[in-house]
Order: sequence, then structure tokens, then C-alpha cells
Amino acid sequence: MTTPYQILGVSEPANDTEIKQAYLNLVKENPPDRDQERFQQIQHAYETIKDSDSRINFELFHFPETGFNALLDHAFKQESEIQPMHPDDFFRLLNAVSIDKAVMGDIKNKSS
Repeated sequence: MTTPYQILGVSEPANDTEIKQAYLNLVKENPPDRDQERFQQIQHAYETIKDSDSRINFELFHFPETGFNALLDHAFKQESEIQPMHPDDFFRLLNAVSIDKAVMGDIKNKSS
């Protein structure tokens, strides 16, 4: 999905003046009598981010369109900084732990 920033061709940290100038330039290039749909897209993008209050509102309440499966994946995904371990790495770890326990058992038996 295209954001209002992309439609207007400005970066997210753009200020009110930069956004308004980009809007005016696009309206000159795309007047409503030439391409009504594009003009409305530009108009809507400008209204969405035209000032700091509008940009805050957009950031807080904008929910990108997504498919049902993507929503399910997000809902049931465990949010964690720890990435899941690859199965091969897990089995290597299990083998190492088993070896370490056997080695520790041998060391305890030799010291007694």
C-alpha cells in the first residue's frame, strides 16, 4: 500500500511547508480535469499529512490493509528478540549437552 508520503514524494520527517509545496506541484502536474482519480489521491494524501496534528493522527490510527492470514500470523506470533533455533542447531546442542553430562559423570567418578 502506498503511503501519503510516497504519493506526495516527501520523506516522513518533512515539515508543513515541504508537504504543501509537494502537494501544489503535484496538483499543477495533475489537475482534476486531466485525471480526476489521481487528483483525488493527491488531495487525500495531502489532507492526511498536511500538518503536525494530521501526521500524528495518521501515525497513531493508520492500519495498513492486510490479508486475514497475515493478521493470524501476527496475532499468534510470539514477539521476542530471541529468534527460534534452527532444528539442526537444536540437535547439535542436545548432543553437546549429552556429551557434557557424560564427561562430567566421568570426571566425578575419577575424582572419587
